[in-house]
Amino acid sequence: MSITHAILGILSWKSVTGYDLKKIIQDSPFMYWSANNNQIYKSLVQLLDEGFVTCEVQHQESSPSKKIYTITEEGLAELKDWVVSTPEPPDLKKSFLIQLAWADQLNTDELNALLTKYEEEVRTQVLLQKEKKLRGPFSPGRTAREIYLWDMIYDNVIDFYKREWEWIQKLRNELRIPMEKEVNQLKVQVVDRGTKKYVECASAETTLRTGQDALDLIAACFENDTNLLMLHAEALSDDFFNLRTGLAGEMLQKFMNYRVKAALIITNERVVKGRFKELLTEANKGNDFRVFGSAGEAEEWLLNFS
Repeated sequence: MSITHAILGILSWKSVTGYDLKKIIQDSPFMYWSANNNQIYKSLVQLLDEGFVTCEVQHQESSPSKKIYTITEEGLAELKDWVVSTPEPPDLKKSFLIQLAWADQLNTDELNALLTKYEEEVRTQVLLQKEKKLRGPFSPGRTAREIYLWDMIYDNVIDFYKREWEWIQKLRNELRIPMEKEVNQLKVQVVDRGTKKYVECASAETTLRTGQDALDLIAACFENDTNLLMLHAEALSDDFFNLRTGLAGEMLQKFMNYRVKAALIITNERVVKGRFKELLTEANKGNDFRVFGSAGEAEEWLLNFS
């Protein structure tokens, strides 16, 4: 299967822009392409050349013109031909299995750490997909049968991660490596501002110092139906501000992976120095993570984020 068939499927539902296509594919739990701009537009050019889609330029007064793509009758026929073709067998691509294949060289503590990191990612995926389904899975929703089919797709994705969790527990039991999880009591609150809300973490029983702590914050966002996070520097361990530990990079990468927009409040400017200052300067150029000197500034950025 190629991404072109996924694009035809989306366009069979409604006409959209290339940007909309990218967002739909990125938010989908089963359309597994990276959906970068080059990939999307290269496929659209191919579909235009083959006559499977058309393109209309819509001019706008206050913003740039946009291209709207629409599927043609030939495109609908191509999509149906692909849908009725023989399905491919499930594609098993898990880099973790390759890591595990050579994990006998690790000592017990190292193997436990590897299993724990994988468990953290699987656990967060279970929460993420459950929350997506709870909010109402993305679906065209044109008929009762279509709604049911998409609902079952979400169940399939959730069940995959659940089975993965059960499998790794079995692995632990057979290897006699019990799971030892230190529970950190995060002190979070949900701030509701009408049309938007965010999770705020001002402190923790133990300052945040692991990738699991980042996943717990992400889980708190998912459980409260938001992807916006306000984080106070006081909740973070000193390791976060020391780039040699790698903690800042690990936590920020997890926020990006799960599309959580995080605002960090730092009132003590003495911690902003050296390479850490360079990291913050670079981060502030993007839209995934920003640093502010007050809660008011941080909230304004989070609530105005589109």
